[in-house]
Amino acid sequence: MSYLGSHLSSARGYLAMGRTALAMGADTFAFFLRNPRGGAARAVAPEDILALRALLEEHRFGPLVAHAPYTLNPCGKDPRVLAFARSALAEDLARMELMPGQLYNLHPGSHVGQGPDAGVRGVAATLDVVLHEPMRTTVLLETMSGKGSEVGGTFEELRAVIDRTALGDRLGVCLDTCHVWDAGYDIAGDLDGVLEAFDRALGLSRLRAVHLNDSQYPRGSHKDRHALLGRGCIGPDALLAVACHPRLRHLPFILETPTDDAGHAAEIQWLRERMPV
Repeated sequence: MSYLGSHLSSARGYLAMGRTALAMGADTFAFFLRNPRGGAARAVAPEDILALRALLEEHRFGPLVAHAPYTLNPCGKDPRVLAFARSALAEDLARMELMPGQLYNLHPGSHVGQGPDAGVRGVAATLDVVLHEPMRTTVLLETMSGKGSEVGGTFEELRAVIDRTALGDRLGVCLDTCHVWDAGYDIAGDLDGVLEAFDRALGLSRLRAVHLNDSQYPRGSHKDRHALLGRGCIGPDALLAVACHPRLRHLPFILETPTDDAGHAAEIQWLRERMPV
């Protein structure tokens, strides 16, 4: 069974997010612990978290997938950028411990001219600062489209980050269908081959979540422009094959398509009508 959901705003409150997800027909969701463009995190009411946890258990939700701010760069060259990344990550991961067993998704960042190897070392160095024992949250490195100086445009680059991180056992991967398509992986024509390449580089046991998105651009474009399910260059059949694949079906699938809650509810319904029970 797959778990389906979309991004919701934590500004409305944690229990409210859970109720919104239920109304959408979702049984997981993603959220930001702070403004996705950066800034301070809002205060969390412990009773709100406890109420959400009760709702998740009652309705048998899958793992939630929190998301780091888009502005966060774990391998930033500017000391202020790096300091913000480490501070925000440490704060976010401390808050995640209020919801044990969930997932926290992270863009590996951009090396901004330092070079790919320096970028890998920088991401690992930041992870070494913020990961700790004991820790009940799994941090996911997201597959990226490879635009500009992004780190994580190949499975091998993500593996290099994991190998350089002291607590690499606390790390997993989130596969973004738009990103891997834009990076050049043919998930429409050779999904099994892509999964085999992932398994060789990282091990499929590391794959803990999927961002299910179509792409506005052809494969290998390195553009990172999401499209509605079935309205882009990947296409509905290929995306449905990802969601139904026997090696992926147990994972949480998060929609990051350019629409609103009602649009995501329609996409979730479209998927559920076509997926095996």
